[in-house]
Amino acid sequence: MFLDKVKIECKAGNGGNGIVAFRREKYVPNGGPSGGDGGKGGDIIFKVNKNIDNLGDFRYKKKFKAEDGAPGSANNKFGQDGADLIIYVPRGTIIRDALNNKVIADMLDYDDEKIILKGGQGGRGNQHFSTPTRQAPRFAEQGNVTKSYELILELKTIADVGLVGFPNVGKSSLLSSVSNARPKIANYHFTTLMPNIAVVNAYSKSFVMADIPGLISGASEGMGLGIDFLRHIERTRLLIHVIDIAETEGRNAYEDYLAINHELEKYGKHVADLPQIIALNKADMLIDRAKIDDFKDKLDVNAKVFVISAHTHEGLDDLMECVVKTLERLPKPEREEIEEEEIDKRDLREFSVRKVSNGLYEVTGELVFEIMKRVNLEDMVSNAYFQKRIKSDGIIDALLEIGLQEGDIIRIGDYELQYFE
Repeated sequence: MFLDKVKIECKAGNGGNGIVAFRREKYVPNGGPSGGDGGKGGDIIFKVNKNIDNLGDFRYKKKFKAEDGAPGSANNKFGQDGADLIIYVPRGTIIRDALNNKVIADMLDYDDEKIILKGGQGGRGNQHFSTPTRQAPRFAEQGNVTKSYELILELKTIADVGLVGFPNVGKSSLLSSVSNARPKIANYHFTTLMPNIAVVNAYSKSFVMADIPGLISGASEGMGLGIDFLRHIERTRLLIHVIDIAETEGRNAYEDYLAINHELEKYGKHVADLPQIIALNKADMLIDRAKIDDFKDKLDVNAKVFVISAHTHEGLDDLMECVVKTLERLPKPEREEIEEEEIDKRDLREFSVRKVSNGLYEVTGELVFEIMKRVNLEDMVSNAYFQKRIKSDGIIDALLEIGLQEGDIIRIGDYELQYFE
């Protein structure tokens, strides 16, 4: 089943922990610390796959997690890096941060590949914390723990030409007549339930044409199927507005033309400004051909109008020649503006304090996490380093401002410490 918008949850791999270890070799006196570093967590990478045309693979699988980095080991051995997770999407997929709807990637080309979430860095082993005055450090860094993010994947079909018009005006028939596509065709509304895409070869040129599911009045406000597929028009360079000039559905051809253009204008996003070629279809079923002149008389003198029959192929050569010449003058679609490069970028200086209850205060934030992953509070030297950091980085001052007093408890992560001046 065709799927063009979905929300998924992604998490890069955690960094592996560094470890505490010491050399214990027979003929090596004073072996010293030898704890290895943890491996880096795997990245979340999105990549375009030319064999995928919609987001159907995400219908049931909505959670993705890259592999964690392995912890370090003794003898200064590094932990293995976690494997990256590559998520394949169709060309034309927009990736947004579900929290603020900002665009973080636009997978516009077939070779596009982008790291969306970076794996956590591995923690350093105790070998890195040896100094002349601290020759046997009994602490190591923890690896970075990554956050889970919700992403919105939205497919906007990449096509040079989009076919628009009311249901049952012959858009699918036209697509099948000028290409090798074989869309489902029948004489009832909404035969087309998804955009059909095909490559058209004409006049020594090739271009991509998309049959956009039928619009009706009110489509831009949610009526019918149109609102779900209007986004697929945004990236077309040229529209072919297909009109049932024979009025086989009992509607007025010119009123249909006005109604569809009104929906395009209400939808916005410049789709109403896209150049249009008007194709008056079902000419083979037209009894009074004076209707063609009546229709043309109501249009702008510069409008490009072709009388065609997708069934008998009348006028299709002239229509395709005009399409080819028009496309040669039109620019390629541009990427969406990227508003945020890294959604998991962290401010390592950030922290916050709050009073939980009388005598109990809590400290959270990236700064605290960075400090805590470097220390072992059961080690005297490491504990002294911790106390120095929370004072020098302003954490104690911030707690005092909100009422911290001697004897009160400070909660940091899983630890609770009593404050003494």
